[in-house]
Amino acid sequence: MLFTLVSNSLLAQSPAFVKFYDKYAANTSFTQVSVTSKMFSLFTEMEGTDEEEKQLMEVMGKLKGLKVLAADSISNGKKYFTEAAGAIKGTYEELMTVKNASEDIQFMIIESGGKISELLMLVGSDSKFFIMSLYGEIDLKQISKLSGAMRIQGMEYLNKMDDQNKN
Repeated sequence: MLFTLVSNSLLAQSPAFVKFYDKYAANTSFTQVSVTSKMFSLFTEMEGTDEEEKQLMEVMGKLKGLKVLAADSISNGKKYFTEAAGAIKGTYEELMTVKNASEDIQFMIIESGGKISELLMLVGSDSKFFIMSLYGEIDLKQISKLSGAMRIQGMEYLNKMDDQNKN
C-alpha cells in the first residue's frame, strides 16, 4: 500500500504549479484547459490503425493529466511569465530555454529515478502567456506527437522541443 501511495505521488502535479494555476484559473482573461486521467485512459481503449497511432495511444495511456492556462491577447504576458517562473523556481529541472525578441519559452521537468513525472512548459511575450503541466509517465521522445493529436492551443510549442532534440 505504501508503494502505491508513493507511486501515485510521483505522478501528481507539483504543488508549486497547482498553486499558480489555482490563483488564475477563475480569471476570465485566461483560457483554462484541464484533461483528466479518465480522458487519457479512454485513448488506451481505442485501436490504432498503424504502428505510429498505436505508439501514440500507448503514450497517452501513461499520462495522468494536463492543465493549461493561456491568454493570447493580454497586455502583460511577460509579467505572468516572470511570476510563474518565480513561483516554480527550484521545483523543476530546466530542459531548454528559448528566448528571442518576441517571446520567452521554458521547458522543465520533474524527474525521479530516471522517470519523468511532469513536463512544464512556460511561454510569455508582451501580448500572451501560456503555462502547461503534463503529468504521468512521460516519454520525451514521443511527446511532440501529442501536439498534433491533442490540438490544444499552445501545444505547438512542444514541436520546439522535438526540433531541438533533432539538432
